[in-house]
Amino acid sequence: MWNYEKRLQFPVNIKEPNAKLAQVIISQFGGPDGELAASMRYLSQRFATPYKEVAGLLTDIGTEELAHLEMIGAIVFQLTRNLSMEEIEKSGFDKYYVDHTVGLWPQAAGGVPFNANQFQSKGDIITDLFEDMAAEQKARTTYDNILRLVKDPDVCAPIRFLRQREIIHFQRFGEALRITQDKLNSKNFYAFNPGFDMCECCDK
Repeated sequence: MWNYEKRLQFPVNIKEPNAKLAQVIISQFGGPDGELAASMRYLSQRFATPYKEVAGLLTDIGTEELAHLEMIGAIVFQLTRNLSMEEIEKSGFDKYYVDHTVGLWPQAAGGVPFNANQFQSKGDIITDLFEDMAAEQKARTTYDNILRLVKDPDVCAPIRFLRQREIIHFQRFGEALRITQDKLNSKNFYAFNPGFDMCECCDK
């Protein structure tokens, strides 16, 4: 399907472990607005997309989100490697450690496990693209919140890169929405179809 170049999309080289930060950043691994949800959302939606250029965009962004998932995984791993048991207990990382040691497991910052109910694949191209644009803004907001909490420049650099990609994806989905609206005609674009405005019992 695609060639995998074995390097991160943006380098992650964190020198100082910090389990408290790891517990925050892991939300972008398996949280409601994280990279796992994004990749599954777009790669699922692509199948019902009627226009090949929009399906191609969903495929491209969906696979890029997997690369972002890899970056978040590297960040969390580097923030938690070589921690002493004292550091694990002091940081509050002990609850995660009991279940997963320092392995990566998809969850939100609050500890809620990843759930596919956090995203939608509706099969209606207009609905899905609005979902996608909202998802990118929510992810951008999450990165904004992370950046308010992070002071380590080694952590901030890849987080800023990921935040910028959310903005680009939002713009690309906006372009896809315009392409879709141009292709839909008055017979099948519900915004201009009065048949969707009222039910039969009201049409008297």
